[in-house]
Amino acid sequence: MTPPTPNRPAGMTGFTVVWIGQLVSLLGTSMTNFALTIWAFEQTGRATDLALIGFFFLVPLLIVSPMAGAIVDRHDRKLMMMVSDLASGVVTIIVLILYATGLLEVWHLYITAAISGTFQTFQWPAYSAAISTMLPKKQYARANGMISLAESGSGIFAPVLAGAILSFWGLNAVFAIDIITFIIAIGALLVVHIPNPKRTEAGAESQGSIWKESAYGFRYILARPSLLGLQLLFFGANFMNALGNTVFAPMILSRTGNNELIFGSVQSATAVGGVVGGLLMSAWGGPKRLVHGVVFGWVFTGLAQSVFGAGQIVPIWLVAGFAMAIVGPIINGSNQAIWQAKVAPDVQGRVFAIRRLIAWVSTPLAQLIAGPLADYVMEPAMQEGGALAGTFGWLVGTGSGAGMGLMMVVAGILASLVALAAFSTNPVRYAEDLLPDHEQMTAVPTNPADET
Repeated sequence: MTPPTPNRPAGMTGFTVVWIGQLVSLLGTSMTNFALTIWAFEQTGRATDLALIGFFFLVPLLIVSPMAGAIVDRHDRKLMMMVSDLASGVVTIIVLILYATGLLEVWHLYITAAISGTFQTFQWPAYSAAISTMLPKKQYARANGMISLAESGSGIFAPVLAGAILSFWGLNAVFAIDIITFIIAIGALLVVHIPNPKRTEAGAESQGSIWKESAYGFRYILARPSLLGLQLLFFGANFMNALGNTVFAPMILSRTGNNELIFGSVQSATAVGGVVGGLLMSAWGGPKRLVHGVVFGWVFTGLAQSVFGAGQIVPIWLVAGFAMAIVGPIINGSNQAIWQAKVAPDVQGRVFAIRRLIAWVSTPLAQLIAGPLADYVMEPAMQEGGALAGTFGWLVGTGSGAGMGLMMVVAGILASLVALAAFSTNPVRYAEDLLPDHEQMTAVPTNPADET
């Protein structure tokens, strides 16, 4: 790899600059999402509409993922991150114009979510792969803990700030702040040096047409049972988790009469848990056996989700939300560190894109199911005298929000069982022993220009 460009931050310093930019951007995005969630639910009062926004974000993201991964590996990772940030900023400007002119409707959010999802496809594989070239292996888990910390930290302040801004200046001001944060994120990327990876045997093997390179991630994962097993774990657990998370907001709003303060407080408590988990992961670096952080983290968060769904008062939601979130950085940071250590950096874009496709493809299906299931089956069944009220009323109560609470209870238990089932298989339990580190792989000669 060529030395860093003079006067440009590199290594952990460079990563920290990028991380700060992404933290600011995430804060703006979270504020907008919080404000739009309340706005959309006030317009329709249906969980289905909130679920569809998430659905239209994820579907194009997953469809484009294979090709996006190949494009990330073919091009500069920093450029790919900048394109993603720029597109998100443009989408926010479009929503701002529609709202300011009185034309914004819920269905517009489906379209803008689809556009955001398409360009967001490039962000995560580029960001994840950049870590492997900027930092040594021993710092992977800590860097991923910092990323989780940024995600959770934005969740603490976003509801409070968005609520205050909505009260004094309205939704337009939230959008304006979001746009400024995207500019900051792009500026941070411009000043750092992110080296491109050395060419490896895996990279040479994967070369070909864009279609061949797009499919390479599938072949890579299928040829390695441990990586496939980890992704099947996330496939199943994410499905169960999404069934619960999709009704998180409407359940609280339904049980509290659309109380924005309570909703914001619960979201902030959940985000505090994520921050604590991110700080823990950043300082600790994860368990010695990273796969334990993945599996037992999922077991814990699933059980916490069940407690959250059964809760009918704010203190239980605050504690259970905190508990759900505190292990998130440990799960994701441990899993990321395994993949970043085992997959050759010059194919990480392709492999990570397919990895996310496998892990997330179950989420839009869960979102499609969760909204109608809540609105037309579970909520009516948990009203006084409903079909399930007599059986489960003692657990989640009855009335508005009880059906969605029961969905969270069942989904959480099933997520924990999925994790335990995965751990019972040798490819997952011994993944770190069965897979060699990419540092042990042989590099192939390249032109100097390939390593800039």
